[in-house]
Amino acid sequence: MPKTKHIGLPSKKQILEFITTSETAAGKREIAKAFGLQGNEKILLKALLKDMADEGLIDSAPGRAFHKMGGIPKVTVLRVTDVDEDGQAWAVPERWEASGPEPRLRVKEKSRKGAMGIGDRFLARTEEAGRGWIAHPMKQLAKGSELMMGVLHDEGGTLWLKGLDKKERRDVPVSDAGGAGAGDLVMAEKTGRPPRITARVTEKLGDPFEPRSFSLIAIHKLGIPHVFDVDVIEDAERVAKLDLGQNREDLRHLPIVAIDPADARDHDDAVWAAPDDDPKNPGGWKAIVAIADVSFYVRPGSAIDREAKKRGNSVYFPDRVVPMLPESLSADMCSLKQGVDRAAMACHLTIAADGTLKGWRFTRAIVRLAANIAYEDAQAAIDAHHLRLSRAQSRDVGTDRDDVSPALDTNGLGDLLETALVPLWACWKLLFAAREKRAPLDLDLPERKISLDEMGRILSVAPRERLDAHKLIEDYMIAANVAAAKALEGKKAPVMYRVHEPPSREKLVALKEYLKTFEVEFALGQVVRPDTFNHVIRRVGDADFKPQIMEQILRTQTQAYYAPINQGHFGLALGSYGHFTSPIRRYADLIVHRSLVTAFGLGEGGLTADEASRMEPIGEMISTLERRAMEAERDTTDRYVAAYLSERVGQIMDVRITGVQNFGFFATVEGLGGDGIVPVRDLGGEYFRYDEATHSLTGEDTQTRYASGQRLQLRLAEANPVNGALRFELPEGKGAAGPPRGGKGKHGRPIIHRGRPANIRHQGRKR
Repeated sequence: MPKTKHIGLPSKKQILEFITTSETAAGKREIAKAFGLQGNEKILLKALLKDMADEGLIDSAPGRAFHKMGGIPKVTVLRVTDVDEDGQAWAVPERWEASGPEPRLRVKEKSRKGAMGIGDRFLARTEEAGRGWIAHPMKQLAKGSELMMGVLHDEGGTLWLKGLDKKERRDVPVSDAGGAGAGDLVMAEKTGRPPRITARVTEKLGDPFEPRSFSLIAIHKLGIPHVFDVDVIEDAERVAKLDLGQNREDLRHLPIVAIDPADARDHDDAVWAAPDDDPKNPGGWKAIVAIADVSFYVRPGSAIDREAKKRGNSVYFPDRVVPMLPESLSADMCSLKQGVDRAAMACHLTIAADGTLKGWRFTRAIVRLAANIAYEDAQAAIDAHHLRLSRAQSRDVGTDRDDVSPALDTNGLGDLLETALVPLWACWKLLFAAREKRAPLDLDLPERKISLDEMGRILSVAPRERLDAHKLIEDYMIAANVAAAKALEGKKAPVMYRVHEPPSREKLVALKEYLKTFEVEFALGQVVRPDTFNHVIRRVGDADFKPQIMEQILRTQTQAYYAPINQGHFGLALGSYGHFTSPIRRYADLIVHRSLVTAFGLGEGGLTADEASRMEPIGEMISTLERRAMEAERDTTDRYVAAYLSERVGQIMDVRITGVQNFGFFATVEGLGGDGIVPVRDLGGEYFRYDEATHSLTGEDTQTRYASGQRLQLRLAEANPVNGALRFELPEGKGAAGPPRGGKGKHGRPIIHRGRPANIRHQGRKR
């Protein structure tokens, strides 16, 4: 094969031309090959492609093939999802992982004989026509089924399926209910051609309003694997019986403890610390972060490994966990538990007096935890200890236990307070000081904690408390993750980095414009560091709009991902960072463990040559699966919040506006979360001007203004637990403000009727 001529780094125009004219998938490798790029030019190409994506010039499809933004590959596999009353078939790409909505293509068939029906798959040549896309079928493929999730309802003795997806425009008659009845949540297969499109129920999921159904909706909607095949379960049960082996460092004599949420389903990590007696490290500490040795049980190429890779990570819901590994491993043999011997990968850290890492080493070890402690219990015990010391100092007396009331006891931890928790906190003070000096991004955005009873019913939805105990474990884990990355770098071994790149200039410009609406200055000429954003937050102080500013700063950040090429971690202000501490629930961590095993000669279960050669596609895959898990967890939480609020429909609530668009504004309930919409049609009969620069709506007659960050009271008009949607209205009811609909406004302008978006006037940039 002739060698590709070296052309040099192409321009954006050349890349666009290559992508749009290529008859095959045009990924980074294909572009590099076409232009003969070598060495460092490939790294520059990656940065250039990212800039083009940030600028909206290109988008990516599965496998990281690129195409023009909003475009579709020239040749791709499509699936028919709808056939209208005229017999026109419409299709979508079989896989669509690019940003933006899934495109819908009109299928141009040569003959109506044997016309395509819902679920048909075909290879097609695509072309852009006007504002839409046309698909020219090239080859019919094996037929798939068009599955939809929905709720059955009865009309005149006929069962109909109402889809949960907002893209489902029509209800579908049910040809086979499969034992399900009206009110049931089901998965169904759409088949047939107009006018005989019907639905056949393939799975009954239960009551859609039952809280335990909320996570099932996300699981099925996003296609998350949640059932282990028999061969995977058998493989896990077999390896769970493996002898731990003799070549392990014995750490069972140390009071190592795991500090986790009270309701934790698995226990990846445990920690221990003590003063360093090495004279070369005055005032320093030594610590051990012990992590479940998953690589010992999950070997490359095994049935468990294939399934774990397919899942990418565990998915956590309020009522259940969809684990990456079978329970015999995730909840038992790979879970570090009190009083039992467990296989661990031990990260030994040497910490200087200023909190920086001086050294590290990794071993395979055997541990026997002294305790599994809940965050709240650890915090209560250490707080009691500090209060006891404070009282003793103020009274100039000893620290005898009799001086402490029962409320200030060690929370049942006994000697572990002195042998485990007190040293851990003392060492953490150094790590925390180093963290403060490093100044990582500090966004205090509360998480929502959903508490359920034994039947799965919602007891409460509240912000999750952030304790020092949480920060302590977080900082130990960060230190271990840094050590893992640097240790592998030192061995020139493959690293699966956790990469978080700095924000793009386009996002910084947008943030500057946004902050200007709050009269907060943001200079673009400076070198942007995490503390640049912290400074903005400090300037805002305790202003009402502080949460909104933090949310906008979060949106300014790029999305973190996994890759074998180090680009640093901007948010944590770290140069090298690799996830190491959660191999039970993250495949990326398992890859890092395997690389450590190989690099340091720690025995079996190391990284194979095949895995080492495929680090980049593995990183891309698990990054995609992580985004899927995050979407599932977020959507399910929204459904739980909507279910919790459904009993309060009609009540007036304190809310904060989180976003404004030309069609209305979004608001979230203070302290609970859950976004709901207030359509502009419900704001009264007057015209509202939409100002894109200030993210606000202003009534032309009353000058009533709704802007991002504003706090107000609204009535909860609707809460739908099935799709997590909320809708608010003004306290006085729909359209309470302004003149009645259908008449004329203050200035003689006609009032636009409900449902017509024409009563918005744009102000600012042209759209």
